[in-house]
Amino acid sequence: MPSKIVDRATPLLKDRIRALFRQLPKALTGDEESIHQMRVAGRRLRVALPLLARKPHGRRVRRARRILRQLTRAGGTSRDMDVSLSLFEERLKEIGPLTPEKRLLRERLRAGRRRSHARMTDALMDLDIARLRRDLRAVLARRAELVFTVLLRLRDARDSRGAQILESLEVLGEGFDLPSLHQLRRRLRRLRYAAEQAEKLTGQANDAPALFRQLQDALGLVRDAFVIAAWMGRQAAAAAEQGRVELAAEARAQEQFFLERSHEHHRAFLALSPAMTVRRGLEAMGASRSAA
Repeated sequence: MPSKIVDRATPLLKDRIRALFRQLPKALTGDEESIHQMRVAGRRLRVALPLLARKPHGRRVRRARRILRQLTRAGGTSRDMDVSLSLFEERLKEIGPLTPEKRLLRERLRAGRRRSHARMTDALMDLDIARLRRDLRAVLARRAELVFTVLLRLRDARDSRGAQILESLEVLGEGFDLPSLHQLRRRLRRLRYAAEQAEKLTGQANDAPALFRQLQDALGLVRDAFVIAAWMGRQAAAAAEQGRVELAAEARAQEQFFLERSHEHHRAFLALSPAMTVRRGLEAMGASRSAA
């Protein structure tokens, strides 16, 4: 008597959907960790849908992915402000007594974070969450695709995304190009989520998710330091226009510190031999279609 095929894909899809809606209520209140986890869950689900769904290019999947993209972007600025404030508060602990200028910069960051949380809440409330829930419920009702088909999709995703990443690394070289580095980080994150799904479907752990995350996290540090450096630069320019010399000088000094910190993180990223690390991760995920 033939053995029954175990459906591993549907429980994984259900888990990805539940993970998102568990975080949404607290994220709407401005809870920092819930905002972060909501964005992570939304991104994981956005990667999972075209890999797991029965109709990956169907109307419901396309619409759900569009709303998920809007949802994760809505929390982006808020998350940036949370991280920037945390980085600056750590910096203040390192450099000793607070001056009036440092206090003012900290207060402005705090105020900016409050505004960004309020804007994020408004943006999330404007999204058609009810439609998202209905579409995801309908996608789940059809059940996920057969595991063999999902694994073929994962192999194709591995090949195409891996090739894009390696090409981007070759073009970048050792260059410090923030938009390109940020795009590279997003691609690494999507490949990592695909690798995590492959692990769960096969039940076989490998090094790929950890290798991709190492590079992703290193690029995150580059961007986080650059974001606060850019914020300090805007503060310095505004203060200079107002004739506030001391405030402009302090903001400019902080801008230079965080910009150098961003470059330090970039050098640390390059020290990881990113192209070699990506190739190791791709090999850990399995053979490519051409090698099969």
